[in-house]
Formats: sequence, C-alpha cells, structure tokens
Amino acid sequence: MTSTAPITQDVMTFPRKAEGGKPNLIGLTRDALRQVLIDHGTPEKQARMRAGQIWQWVYQWGVRDFAQMTNLAKAYRLDLAESFRLDTPEVVSRQVSSDGTRKYLVRIAGGHEVEVVYIPEEGRGTLCISSQVGCTLTCSFCHTGTQKLVRNLTAGEIVGQIMVARDDLGEWPTQGAPKDETRLLSNIVLMGMGEPLYNFENVRDAMKIAMDPEGIQLSRRRITLSTSGIVPEIHRTAAEIGCQLAVSFHATTDEVRDRLVPINKKWNIEALLEALKAYPKVSNSERITFEYVMLDGINDSDEDARRLVKLIEGIPAKINLIPFNEWPGAPYKRSSNNRIRAFADIIYKAGYASPIRTPRGEDIMAACGQLKSATERARKSRAQIEAEAQQG
Repeated sequence: MTSTAPITQDVMTFPRKAEGGKPNLIGLTRDALRQVLIDHGTPEKQARMRAGQIWQWVYQWGVRDFAQMTNLAKAYRLDLAESFRLDTPEVVSRQVSSDGTRKYLVRIAGGHEVEVVYIPEEGRGTLCISSQVGCTLTCSFCHTGTQKLVRNLTAGEIVGQIMVARDDLGEWPTQGAPKDETRLLSNIVLMGMGEPLYNFENVRDAMKIAMDPEGIQLSRRRITLSTSGIVPEIHRTAAEIGCQLAVSFHATTDEVRDRLVPINKKWNIEALLEALKAYPKVSNSERITFEYVMLDGINDSDEDARRLVKLIEGIPAKINLIPFNEWPGAPYKRSSNNRIRAFADIIYKAGYASPIRTPRGEDIMAACGQLKSATERARKSRAQIEAEAQQG
C-alpha cells in the first residue's frame, strides 16, 4: 500500500561513536566478542573459552570489573582493563511511585537520556525498556511520541537498561549460593521510548543476550516486543528473536487508526493483520497481544468492540485494554470505567481474554505512553507542552 498522506519518515539513525576512549564489550554478540578478543591478540584456540568466561562474569554475575574475573590470568585481566570498557548507562535519577513502580532516568553516550520503568506485581516483576532516544512515530495519544527521534540505542545500551535495573534490585546471583528461581525482574517489555522494529538489529542482539542460558537467562516467552506495525520486520522478529509480540492496535477502522497511529497510512490494518496471522506459527508464540488504549468517544463504542473481534478472527490473541493515561495538553480523555467494562465484556463473550490494565506509576509519569526524558520536560513549562500537543 502506498500513502499519499504525510507520515513520519522512516529514518535509520546511527549511534554516536564512543568519544575517544576504549571499546565497550557490553552488547556484543558472543561471536563478535570472540572476534574482538582474537583481533586483540587472544590465541584463536582460546578465544571461544575466554569469551565464554567474560560473558558469564558480565551477564550471569553482573561483574563489570575485569580485576574480579578470577578464572582469568592476572596479566590477561590487566590487559583487558587497559584495552576495553564494561560500561552500562548511568542512572541520573530514580523515582519510586506510591504503588512501588520505579522509574529510572539513564544517560547514554553523547549525553542523551532515556527512561526505564520497573513494575512490581504479584508473582512477577516487569521491566519496560526503551529502544530509541525519542520516537519517530508521533502517535497522537502518546506523550513519548511528542519527543523527536534523536538516535537508535546500541545493543549495549538496551541490555544495559536490564543490567542497571538488576543492580538497583540487588538481583545478581551470589556465586556458590543455591540457585534462587524467584525473580524480582522476571519479564521484559520493549514498550518504552521508541519503535523497536526501527532498530531491529540492536534490539535483536540485546534480546539474544537477555535470553542466553549462561547470562541473564530470561525465557523468550518472558520477553514481549511491542510494535506499532512495521510490517516488513514482523516476520524477521518471529524468525530471529522469537519473543512474544504485542501490537499497538488502538482502532478498528483505517480512518481512526490513521489519526491515532500514523504509520497505519503506510501499512494499514489489512496489511498488519496479514503479517500477524503468520507470527505465532513461525515464532512458536502462544498468541499475539493487541494493545488497545481506551479513548472517550474515539474508539470505545460497542460497535468498535464487535469490529475488533471480527478483525482478529483466526489469530490466537488476547486484548489488553489500556485506560488512557492523560498528560498535560493531551488531546483525548480516558473512557469511563463503565464504558471500558462494557467494551471488555463484548470481547470476553467472544472468547478472548480482555484484561483491563491497571494504570501504574501515574504519579511519577511512568505509566504507558507517558515516558519522556525529565530534562526535556524540565526545559519546558506546562503551557509549552500543552501548546505543542495542540499543534499536533
């Protein structure tokens, strides 16, 4: 489908090079780490073993000091420390909501900042991570989307968000201690700043590290990637990552979705659903999650609910209904509780799970669609934010 309407340009950004300094090993794939060690002079016959040892220290034990890697020779450790870095994003600020949600503002290379949110729940803890500084997509209901795209995050900056959260939670295992299967950080969702599928390779490499059995050890079923519908990359996600997939759907007609999720003008509902039908089979995922933000008078009618059920027919799915999280100058209002429950009831009676997401972290602007760097907000008054939102 070609679009005559203007949409956000599909831009590929390039991360800023490390300023002088030493290369960072965090974020390299196993093969890339091995090759870096060989290029640095590690004998080829030893390189796989050395890469595996460093990998375990960094991703299984959370160690970022070569001096502590005691199964490597002391001279080799000194050489590594002189030549390489093991850097994760710097935590600039940490806020804790009244409901236990934690929001971290982290700084990456070039002085840019992104937000990361940890949401504790009964029996699980979910970390919402970012894939870009800003966002390309300008979805009209999303506060995060009002911040212009600066650049893609590197694989190291993406997996680094997981690592700094585990630091804060004190969750790196202790060597020699009995294995503890309980996880404070048990799930990852790529639902923070940015569109993950516009940064595919870095997201893929970071998630491979997160899923590695000798590292962070998260099952692919505990990782959910959320996309607004970048159709060409959906099959690649199934084949090369295989994690759970969530789709920012939010409307049941192209007319409304064009307004809410402008990328729909490039890949419309029909094209998106066609790509989604194949995803569970290729990735061995159980079902697709359809995210649906509830906007008063826009997409919340009984007719919308019935249309939604018809559209997803034949796709193993659940529908996450998201009460709209309002922000200064937002052009929409949250649907009433009664309207959301009536909408959910129609979906449930059609045979689909239709949980209503409980808003979390609203008091620290950490709820869905509210992420935006604190420094960006601090530079602007509430009136400026509202004026920009009204301009669309």
